[in-house]
Amino acid sequence: MTMTPLAITMGEPAGVGGELTLKAWLDRDQAARPFFVLDDPARLTAIAAALDLPVPIKPIARPAEATAVFPTALPVLPVVLQAPVRTGRPDPANAPATIGAIEQAVGFALDGQVAGVVTNPIQKKTLQDAGFRHPGHTEFLAELASRAAAKPVDVAMMLACPELRVVPVTIHVSLAEAARSLTTDAIVRMGRITAAGLKELFGIAKPRLVIAGLNPHAGEQGAMGDEESRIIAPAIAALRKDGIAVQGPAPADTLFHPAARATYDAALCMYHDQALIPIKTIDFSGGVNVTLGLPFVRTSPDHGTALDIAGTGRADATSLKAALAMADDMARRRNA
Repeated sequence: MTMTPLAITMGEPAGVGGELTLKAWLDRDQAARPFFVLDDPARLTAIAAALDLPVPIKPIARPAEATAVFPTALPVLPVVLQAPVRTGRPDPANAPATIGAIEQAVGFALDGQVAGVVTNPIQKKTLQDAGFRHPGHTEFLAELASRAAAKPVDVAMMLACPELRVVPVTIHVSLAEAARSLTTDAIVRMGRITAAGLKELFGIAKPRLVIAGLNPHAGEQGAMGDEESRIIAPAIAALRKDGIAVQGPAPADTLFHPAARATYDAALCMYHDQALIPIKTIDFSGGVNVTLGLPFVRTSPDHGTALDIAGTGRADATSLKAALAMADDMARRRNA
């Protein structure tokens, strides 16, 4: 049976995305779902030659062509770059191509031409210098989905590996702003999206959530802050009223060892590093970024553009391969 392919976006052209995509194709499983990349074929050909990666490149005109091409060449749906790419040196002139690749891939997902979208890392500051007004991929994907649905689409960012799943309630804001902006409603919203995502995308019939405290020792009965009793505990009560199995507020410093991880399916964390430090410690190379709440599957490597090693051949494709495998698994589950 012919499988609908996955779409990989280009990401930051000056980063490691191209190298990762080439290596993922080289290490492909012929029985796995095929994929193609929205990128500049000439750019990928040059990277393959410079890094001595034996990857044939074949342009395609539409996603459906990828399945036949994939066994013998990397299918590439061409994206036009506006400026020459200088490895490790992002150029805002190429921001429209980066953004356009994401928009095109999402369009393919929304109309069923691809089974899911796997995004290579973007350089947020470079895109913002070119007028991009979103903090990152997650927020941009939510806007694209909302635009297509003609109504707001609420999403959550999950980081996942085989040993741990975490969802930060606040994401790309300063630590001070994260504490100021934390609300009961935000925690409830993330909890509901997470529980639904665990059911739909991970096949967990009765998800178990844990909610971390904001302060040391989860506030220690108010001695170190009252956010746990004032903001987090009411959110837990509301989620339990929804029928969701949830525990907390839990001290974050004892939440991520193996025995604790066995008691929940996902941890809601109050700020970015509270979520990302444990998962990157447990599985730095294999973590996957998943956007919950979208009307399509979206995963991404859990790392950045690695500008410092771009072009050296040292980029590790483990996380991209994990993102492709997870997207394949989620697509199969959604279509079952």
